[in-house]
Amino acid sequence: MARATLRIFLGAAPGVGKTYAMLEEAHRLLGRGEDVVVAFAMHHGRADTRALTQGLEVIPTRSIDYRGSSFEELDLDAVLERRPHTAIVDEYAHTNIPGSRNHKRWEDIEELLEAGIDVLSTVNVQHLASLGDVVSAITDVHQAETVPDDIVRRADQIHLVDISPELLRQRLGDGKIYVADKIDAALSNYFRVGNLTALRELALLWLADRVDEGLARYREENQIEESWPARERIVIGLTGGPEGEVLIRRAARILKRVNGGDLLAVHVRAADGVAAESPQALEAQRTLIRDLGGSYHIVAGEDPAKALLDFARSVNATQIVVGVSRRKALAGRLTGGVGNKVVRDSGDIDVHMVSHPLGGRGKEPSRPRDLGRVRVMVGFAMALLVPVLLQLLLAASPSHNIATAVLVQLSGSVAVALVGGLWPALLGALWSSALVNFFSVPPLGTLTISDPQNLLALLVFAGVSSAVAVVVDLSARRSKEAARARSEAATLGDLTRGATTAEDTVVGLLEQAVDVFQVRRAALYDSTPGHAGWRLVAAAGDEAPDDNENIELIDATTRLVLTGRVLPASDRRLLGAFGSHLSAQLERRQLAASRREVMRLAESNTMRTSILRAVSHDLRTPLAGIKLAVGGLRQPGIHYTEQEEQELLSTIDECSDRLDVLVGNLLDMSRITSDSVNALIKPVRWFDVIPAALHGVPAGRVRVDLLPNMPEVDADAGMLERVVANIVENAVKYAPNSDIVIVGAAGGLSTTTLAGQPASELRIIDHGQGVPAASVLQMFQPFQRLDDVPAATGVGLGLAVAKGFTEAMGGTLTAEETPGGGLTMVIRLPLSTGAHSLPSPEKHPVNGIRHE
Repeated sequence: MARATLRIFLGAAPGVGKTYAMLEEAHRLLGRGEDVVVAFAMHHGRADTRALTQGLEVIPTRSIDYRGSSFEELDLDAVLERRPHTAIVDEYAHTNIPGSRNHKRWEDIEELLEAGIDVLSTVNVQHLASLGDVVSAITDVHQAETVPDDIVRRADQIHLVDISPELLRQRLGDGKIYVADKIDAALSNYFRVGNLTALRELALLWLADRVDEGLARYREENQIEESWPARERIVIGLTGGPEGEVLIRRAARILKRVNGGDLLAVHVRAADGVAAESPQALEAQRTLIRDLGGSYHIVAGEDPAKALLDFARSVNATQIVVGVSRRKALAGRLTGGVGNKVVRDSGDIDVHMVSHPLGGRGKEPSRPRDLGRVRVMVGFAMALLVPVLLQLLLAASPSHNIATAVLVQLSGSVAVALVGGLWPALLGALWSSALVNFFSVPPLGTLTISDPQNLLALLVFAGVSSAVAVVVDLSARRSKEAARARSEAATLGDLTRGATTAEDTVVGLLEQAVDVFQVRRAALYDSTPGHAGWRLVAAAGDEAPDDNENIELIDATTRLVLTGRVLPASDRRLLGAFGSHLSAQLERRQLAASRREVMRLAESNTMRTSILRAVSHDLRTPLAGIKLAVGGLRQPGIHYTEQEEQELLSTIDECSDRLDVLVGNLLDMSRITSDSVNALIKPVRWFDVIPAALHGVPAGRVRVDLLPNMPEVDADAGMLERVVANIVENAVKYAPNSDIVIVGAAGGLSTTTLAGQPASELRIIDHGQGVPAASVLQMFQPFQRLDDVPAATGVGLGLAVAKGFTEAMGGTLTAEETPGGGLTMVIRLPLSTGAHSLPSPEKHPVNGIRHE
C-alpha cells in the first residue's frame, strides 16, 4: 500500500491559529466529499476553535491512567479500524503518556500514513529540535517536547500559519488564547513583541530553507543547470590578492539593496597554484566575510573561471562579483582574464566587474608555464615552419658555410623546444637536419654526406637539439609538480585554519572537504575491533546516492568517503594528503583524551592529599570538643547542675553531628575523585527528596515554592537529597539573615536542555552577601571556605560534593547572582524518558511551608 500524504501546519507561537486553520481545511475537504474524521484536536478552551469541530466526525480519545490521574490520548487502533481518507491529529511533537503504543505522537502518525490514511497535523517552531537552543535564548523558556527536523521535513506539505506579533498580543489580551488570570504574565514574558518577532522570523527562515532544499532537489532531479533567481545569492570570486576586500564590501552593499539573501566568498585555487597569492590577505577576507554574515569557501579547479561558475550554479547563485583583470588593457584583450571568461560563460547569472586599485596595472599573478595541449600544438607548427623560414634567411645570405647553417637552425630548434617541449623539438631537429643536409652540406641538392666531419656536425646538432628539448620538458613538468604541491599545501593550510574554528575539528575538516572537492557529502568510517563492518565516525554535507563514491583508505581501520561525483585523477593526491590530515586529527583526539585522563589522575592524587590534611586537622576540633565534654561528665567528685549537664550533652551532640557531616563529605569526595560513584538512576520527583533534604534545617528558614504537575527527572534519590541538603546548608551558613527559597525557573519548575536533551531546573535562592564573579568557579573546588567564616564551621567540601554528585547523575550545578544581591544555585538534571506533567501531589508541608 502506498504511503499516504502528511500535511503540517507550522506556527511561530501558541495562538496563531494552527488548529483553527487545520479544522477549516478539514471542513473544506469534507465539503469536497472526502471522508474526514477528527482523531485528536486540542481547542485549549478557545470557543472559536471548539466550534469548528461541530459538523465533523470525532473519534473518541483513549483514556490512560497515570499516577492516579486520567489523561486523554489518541486512540490509534480506533482510527486504524475506522480507516478514513483523512485524519485530523493535533500536536505533532506531543509526547505520549506511558502506556501508549508509541513514545511520540509523530510515531502514531507514521502508522496512519503507512496504513494509507492522510493526516493533517500542527507544530510550533519551538518544537523543532534544531531551533530549541535558539528559542530558549530568545524566550528564556525551554521546550521539553521536540521533534527531529528531518521528520518534519518529510511532510508532503508544510503550511505556514502566520499573524503579526501585534495582532497575536491583541488576541491574547482579548482572552482568545489563555484564561484571564494568565494574560498579564504571558504578555510580560513569552508574548513580548521582541520574542514574537524573533520567533516569527525563525519560522519564516526555517520554512524558506526547506523551500530552498526542495528547489535544489528539483533542479538536480531534472538536471537543470541554469540558475533560478528564487533567492538573492551573491558569489564573490577571490584571487588571493588584496583587492578581495574591495569585492566583498561591494557585494555586501549590493546585497543590502534587497531584503534578505546570502553572501558567499569563493577562493578558487588552481592546481598550478598562484605565486602572488597572499595567505594573510585571504585570512583577513575570511574574517571580513564572516563578520558580514556570509560564508567562506575554497574550491580546487584547473580552470578558475569554470570552477567559479560551477560553484555559482551549484548554489543557485543570482549574481557574481569579480574584479577587473590586473593585466594591462592590451594584454587583457589579447589573452583574456578570469573576469572576461566568467562574463562570457555566465549565462543567466549577472556578473559585476568591480574596479580596484590593482586593476590594469600589469601586476597579474604569474602562473607556472604548463606544456598544455595548445602549447604542444603550437610547438609542432613551429617545428615545421621555423626551420623553413631560417633556411630562406640563410639562402638570402651572400655566403654561408655549414657551421653557420647549423648554428642558425640550432637556435630555431631551441625556440621550438622552449615552446612545445620534447616531441615538437625532436621533430624540429630532424626537419632542420634534413634542410641543412640538403641545402648546406656538399654535395648540395642531395641528402648524401660525403665528408665525415659534416656527418658529425649534423649528429651533434641533432643531439644538442634533443637535449635542450628534454631539459625544457623536464623543467616544465617539475615546475607544474612544485606548483601543484604548493597549491595542495596551501589548501590543507586553509582547511586546518577553517577547521580550528569549529567545535569539532574532524567535522570542520569534512565540511571544508565538501567545498574543496565540490562533493555532496564527506564521511569518515572506522572498523574498530568488536564492531561488525564500518562504523560512521563523523560526516558533513547532505545525503547523496551511493554511486560516484571516492574512497581513500587512511589506514587499515579508517577510510574517508566522498560522495556526489567522481574525482579526477589530479585531485587524488590532494585527497590522500587530506586523509593524512584527518588521521592526525584523530590521533589528536586520542591524545587529548589521554591528557584528560592523566589530569584526572593528578587531581585525584591532589584530592587524596587534601583529604589526609583535613583528617589530620579539621577533624580534631569536634573530636576535642567531644573528648572534653565526656571527660568533664566522668570527672569524679564534681557535681554539675542540670543546666550544666545539658550544655555538655548539647556540646557532645553538636560535635557529633559536625563530625558526622565532615566524615560523610570526606568519604563522598573520596568516592567522587576515585570515580567510584555509581548513581542508581531512576525517575525521581523533586517533591520526593526535598522534605528529607531539609530535615536538619531550622523551621521557617527555607520556603519551598514549586509548581505542581512537575515532570520526573532521571536521578539517584539519595544523591539528589545530599545535593539539595548541602546547598541549603551552605546557604543557611553563609546567608544567616536571609530568607532561602527553593523554586523552579521564573517562579516555577521549567524545562531546559542538557547536552541537547530535555532537562529540568531547580533553583535555591538566597539574598545574602553573594560571591564575587571571579570566585564562582573556585567556590566549587574542594576545601574552599568564604574568607569571613571561621575554619571550625567545616572543611569546605559541601558544594564540591554537591557538584560531583550532580555530574555523576548526568546533570550540572551552576551558580548565578541573585537579582538584588545574593547567590542562586541552579541544579539541572535530565528529564526522565517519557516524562510528563504529573498530577499535583497532595498538599503537604515541607519544613513547615506548604507547596504553592
